[in-house]
Amino acid sequence: MTWIFLLTSLLFTGNDPDTRIAESLLAQGLAGQSTSFIILLHEQADLRKVQLISGKEAKGQMTFALLQAKAAATQGPILQLLKQEGAFAQSFFLVNAIRSYGDLALMRQIAELPEVALLVADAPVRVEPVMEESGASLRDFESVTWGIARIQADSVWAMGYTGQGVVIGGQDTGYKWDHEALLRTYRGWHNGAVDHQYNWHDAIHELNPLNGDTTSNPLNNPCGLDIDAPCDDHNHGTHTMGTMAGIDSTNQIGVAPGASWIGCRNMERGWGSPSSYIECFEWFLAPTDLDGMNPDPAMSPHVINNSWSCPGVEGCDPSNFALMEMAVNNLRTAGIVVVVSAGNSGSGCSSVSTPSAIFESSFTIGASMDNDTIAGFSSRGPVSVDGSNRMKPNVVAPGVGVRSCIPGGYASWAGTSMAGPHVAGAVALILSARPDLAGEVDEIESLLESTAKVLLSADTCGGFPGTLVPNHVYGWGRINVFEAVKKALENSSTNDPAKALSPQVWPNPFQGELTIYWGDSQGSATVRLIDLSGRTVMERIEKISGDQTSYSVPSILPGFYFLDIQINGVHFAQKVVHY
Repeated sequence: MTWIFLLTSLLFTGNDPDTRIAESLLAQGLAGQSTSFIILLHEQADLRKVQLISGKEAKGQMTFALLQAKAAATQGPILQLLKQEGAFAQSFFLVNAIRSYGDLALMRQIAELPEVALLVADAPVRVEPVMEESGASLRDFESVTWGIARIQADSVWAMGYTGQGVVIGGQDTGYKWDHEALLRTYRGWHNGAVDHQYNWHDAIHELNPLNGDTTSNPLNNPCGLDIDAPCDDHNHGTHTMGTMAGIDSTNQIGVAPGASWIGCRNMERGWGSPSSYIECFEWFLAPTDLDGMNPDPAMSPHVINNSWSCPGVEGCDPSNFALMEMAVNNLRTAGIVVVVSAGNSGSGCSSVSTPSAIFESSFTIGASMDNDTIAGFSSRGPVSVDGSNRMKPNVVAPGVGVRSCIPGGYASWAGTSMAGPHVAGAVALILSARPDLAGEVDEIESLLESTAKVLLSADTCGGFPGTLVPNHVYGWGRINVFEAVKKALENSSTNDPAKALSPQVWPNPFQGELTIYWGDSQGSATVRLIDLSGRTVMERIEKISGDQTSYSVPSILPGFYFLDIQINGVHFAQKVVHY
């Protein structure tokens, strides 16, 4: 199910305020505990207009304006109540929501307000160690790491494309910005001077109880809290950024060494929360100065890497999945590619089970080994935790024995956390070759999927055999960015005026009926819905009249389909999902 239907189910909760409080919160409140929670508002911004325009900057500006306007117009009564009660309030606009802290009496007061849809969890519920699998280096460092060679990123460099002009965002445990491998690619570094404004944000304002500190002292964190310069309190973030954009005179570890990077710390020594993840997502839509003021969507990254998950131990549960998914959906609408590691809970089926890997709008990445087989720890689909049974991962990338930088030097680690950065770097290479694709998320992801090396599995997950493509083990296969860039250049339509008029489908995923928004397109249109075997399951021919047309789709199985639209001889293609 998509967040639209999850949210709809939350709107019909009756008059009892307790029915608008998530079970985990209600249980804590009834036990006399005060806790952190997030207030989700009924009204959410309608971003369908954004689907009808092209270009990352235009999409970002419109998305930002619509989201901010909706939050400003609707959050007032809730913020006023919180102020009257002397309660903490942190307002979000990426999703129309407010974070607060209090007891059951406050929660019930808030839940009675007509603007409120639901109160969801934001606090850890139990302490449980979560370890990422690591591994030894598969080979000594030569000219490039094995992962760079395997996806043929170095062949793209030889074409003259290294990620130049592209900004990569990372939200993680922080970054050692002045590491020899990261200094020159940090967007805040210019000619020997540093400026962290719009290039760094810290979403860590308090210690996370999952670290088990015996005393609550900000100095327990090696970087501190609310810091004004990038710092890594765990090593993990620095390693992931090195794989995306790292380079020095002897260490070629980054897939896109010509790209620039910016960062947000969303975890406190490896532990995050729904609100810390959403805060970083929001900052990436419109980065701010170091005081959190003057947001500017023009400073947003082209792609964001997310080598983290939000399990139940951190407070993510079905009550707040919709909230997390809205954040990812809105970033994607703004033209930003959201790359997410699948997780290290394999090898069983349906082990892609935590935000944000489970969402349709996330580009979810599994981990492959040097012989192009799946890593044993790499999580598999289908996604069952939300009842969607959607196909995941999207693709796989090198994720075992990946050598990269850490604050103390260099190390070789394994995990889907190492695979995701290869894909984020690959996006940067594609965009350096085709800058006109900036903001066109569907096309960028389709390039990586359609050119991936096909990999099959003997496993059947969710009734879907691993001998078909895509499958729940490898998705569409292991990425090959050299082939993706070549295809992007072959399909170049930089000078095609029809590109800006590309029709869009909403919603996607769809059920039973799909609607095409034509924008300014006019003329005769042929619309074909094609399954993965190439069979046309629906075809309509008509003259475009009005700004949209809805089509009833014949009874078809859930899954991936391609929508092929021809307008006056010009073809447009889009991947759609029926559920």
